[in-house]
Amino acid sequence: MKADRLLSILLLLQTRGRVPAHELADRLEVSVRTVYRDVEALSASGVPVYAERGRHGGIELLAGFRTDVTGLTADESRALFILAAQGAHAALGLDAALGSALRKVMAALPAPYRPAAEVTSRRILVDATRWKGGPQPAVDLDVLQDAVFADRRLRLRYRHSGAKEPSTYTVDPYGLVSKAGVWYLVADRRARPRLFRADRVHSATLLPDPVKRRPGVELAHAWEELRRQVEERPGGLDVTVRVRRSRLDMFLRLNASSLAELPEDQGENEWVTVRLSYGVVREARQLLQFADALEVVSPPEVRAEVAAAAASVTELYQRVGEGRS
Repeated sequence: MKADRLLSILLLLQTRGRVPAHELADRLEVSVRTVYRDVEALSASGVPVYAERGRHGGIELLAGFRTDVTGLTADESRALFILAAQGAHAALGLDAALGSALRKVMAALPAPYRPAAEVTSRRILVDATRWKGGPQPAVDLDVLQDAVFADRRLRLRYRHSGAKEPSTYTVDPYGLVSKAGVWYLVADRRARPRLFRADRVHSATLLPDPVKRRPGVELAHAWEELRRQVEERPGGLDVTVRVRRSRLDMFLRLNASSLAELPEDQGENEWVTVRLSYGVVREARQLLQFADALEVVSPPEVRAEVAAAAASVTELYQRVGEGRS
């Protein structure tokens, strides 16, 4: 709609200052000629907007002009006040800034929208942390943030899962992502996308060199590529177990990331068949926590692995008991 387009141009000019006509046309998916017609319409309605031709020209508002129009619909206003749980903003040192920003947005909202936005902030909460995830280690994001916002390279001392000692990498960061309560640095190493868990970064040093990102690649693109690699990675090991119905809900919650598929409803049967997928046999040891309510059906090597883990635990308890006697 033309009204929405005019408002978008106005808000872009307020935010960006002078903007080339071709850039506005690309953002709004219209022709440059349409942009100039819209500028004339804004000017005719009293908005002090003007265009300068030439290599360094563009479209701009008269210096000092501001409008109180937010351009937000009722649903957009409510969406802004669906708050994330404490954690993400606090880790970035922005929790106080978030509260201040939302108060300013509330004051700028059209009066009819304010009650719904205020109720939304009290009734809906997004908590990205996983159940039973255990306490998350403190993560220092300061240097990572500095590199991201200053467009500088980073030297990382990073410990991979299962490694005893950290490795050293020079990387070109795209940005930071919080995934289910865990922070990741998305960066290129030797022009290839890599994912680094922030809580495994032993040290990070900001380098004087400017970042060297792949042309046309933004954080969202790099993250999507890495996320797809992780989620589509073949499990390699299909495991079938039977779980007591009384413990099924808890079992599914704690093993959600390993489920090959959701189990079919089997009525009132005491045992429910569940199919899982693991990368290696040793990962199946986590099934031991449900040993009193679980039976491994297949494959045989997983049955043997869980049985060996159970025997090790039993032997440990026996040794502890003998030491106390």
